Amino acid sequence: MKAMLSTRVGGPDTLELTELPDPVAKPGEVVVQVKACGVNYPDVIIIEDKYQFKPERPFAPGGELAGIVESVGEGVTTLKPGDRVIGQAGWGGMSEKIALAAARCTPMPEGMPFEEGAAFFLTYGTSYHALKQRAAIKPGESLLVLGAAGGVGLAAVELGKAMGARVIAAASTQDKVDLALKHGAESGVVYPAGPFDKDGKKALGALFKEAVPKDGVDVVYDAVGGDYAEASLRAIAWEGRFLVIGFPAGIPSIPLNLTLLKGCQIVGVFWGAFTTRQPKDNAENIKEMLQLYADGKIRPFVSSTYPLAEAGKAITELAERRAKGKVVVTM
Repeated sequence: MKAMLSTRVGGPDTLELTELPDPVAKPGEVVVQVKACGVNYPDVIIIEDKYQFKPERPFAPGGELAGIVESVGEGVTTLKPGDRVIGQAGWGGMSEKIALAAARCTPMPEGMPFEEGAAFFLTYGTSYHALKQRAAIKPGESLLVLGAAGGVGLAAVELGKAMGARVIAAASTQDKVDLALKHGAESGVVYPAGPFDKDGKKALGALFKEAVPKDGVDVVYDAVGGDYAEASLRAIAWEGRFLVIGFPAGIPSIPLNLTLLKGCQIVGVFWGAFTTRQPKDNAENIKEMLQLYADGKIRPFVSSTYPLAEAGKAITELAERRAKGKVVVTM
């Protein structure tokens, strides 16, 4: 089988398309013939050794995938060859086949395309966990989503609307804001590109304040980081919740006196750890998300696809913050 491997620390240009032996299912595992693999921000940083996990090299990036069960290992009774599944791998998805624990595979809904299956769990899982467990968002509350046209951001927009929130989409260009508006945001704001000097930071904070309700926004979903974090926190309401999602613009430094003045919370969101620490809650989330999909309230927006041989280009599109919705590698 072919796999796109990280053999040394570096950017997407360091990945190498390599021929490997087919995997064999161990007890409790299944071998999945991968049809599509979603590309996410962790794929950008895991090959640079900047992610929370540092797999032993060589390894293939790709934490979520969709495909067909080819074989099952001893003791597996929940799946059989031929089943269509979504797999949560952590890494290894950018390969033609992968061995996964059966417990990390979920049957795909009837009629769901493989590209959508591979673009589903990480983005919607992160955003649903963020809004449900971490923010406890309520119908009628306001939600400001930074990076609203990206994978997790667009998922947050759709889920926020489905959960009854009033969504304000923030993104770097008008066409990205327009995309978020099509997916359920009520209003939007275009923020400028950084870095910012002192006056620029002040202007950015004023821009966010103008975009949200007069008394501030109840929940900030920050999938951008950098200087945008403090600026958006300044627009938060009393007892608001600031959700820490990711840092493509850099890891921010936030003056904690703001949390005192706002009586607000800064809440970390680590969906990967949540899935292992709270498996029952995660299983319930998956059930509810699949129902939202069946009801037509959420649907992954796949903006571009790349063949396995061009997986590096797919990661580059995400790294350069050009992607809208999800980018998917197909086999």
